[in-house]
Amino acid sequence: MKLKSKLLLALLATSSAAFAQTAPAAPEVTYNVGVVSQYRYRGLAQTKGQPALQGGVDYANASGYYLGAWASQIKWIEDISATSSGKTELDLYGGYKFKASDLDFDVGFLRYQYVGNNLNPNANTNEVYGAVTSGVHTLKLSYAMTNLFGAVNTKGADYLDWTANYDLGSGLTLSPHLGRAIVANGLSYSDGALTLAKDMGGGLTATAAAIVTNAKNPSAFNGPVSGYATGKSAVVVGLKYGF
Repeated sequence: MKLKSKLLLALLATSSAAFAQTAPAAPEVTYNVGVVSQYRYRGLAQTKGQPALQGGVDYANASGYYLGAWASQIKWIEDISATSSGKTELDLYGGYKFKASDLDFDVGFLRYQYVGNNLNPNANTNEVYGAVTSGVHTLKLSYAMTNLFGAVNTKGADYLDWTANYDLGSGLTLSPHLGRAIVANGLSYSDGALTLAKDMGGGLTATAAAIVTNAKNPSAFNGPVSGYATGKSAVVVGLKYGF
């Protein structure tokens, strides 16, 4: 059995035992809106280096189940296809969070909907994921159930990432990230980021992130877009309001 299958099955197998250990909590709906100097996802540029407006809504209930939706402006679909009008990425997701011993688990499904795209293969993508958190460290595996973001013959692609969140005090959090996209047709690559976040109070958070990739072929998913190398290094700043 492949490593990715073992990881996902292990997460699912522990859910029933962990359910009884999950502390009850009141159902909650939260919202967020924000702006970034450019939208990067898994290291790759989604807005050709230009700013993006973003926002989302999340629901979590007392049993650990959750649902959410998140949207962002994008530019890559229109730039690579004159017949597509996709200007918006809409992410729809749901899952289940639970505890087992000292570990936190999260399993779920994520749909990336690129509104108005008619690429062939279609850019719309379905993924399942599983994550485990110990202390400040989170390890997550995502598995593509469809072709990945419109790339041909990429069904079954994986994305494995590690993220940590270090509380520096005074409302500051430092978050290193390492990711590896494992994709067919020579499209695999790695990315890394270092993000500094400042809680400014009142639900407002400011961020600055340095992002690098080793994507030798940025056209793996959505570039180069009109001459813009989507995998080049960048610094991204953002401001988000949660309520």
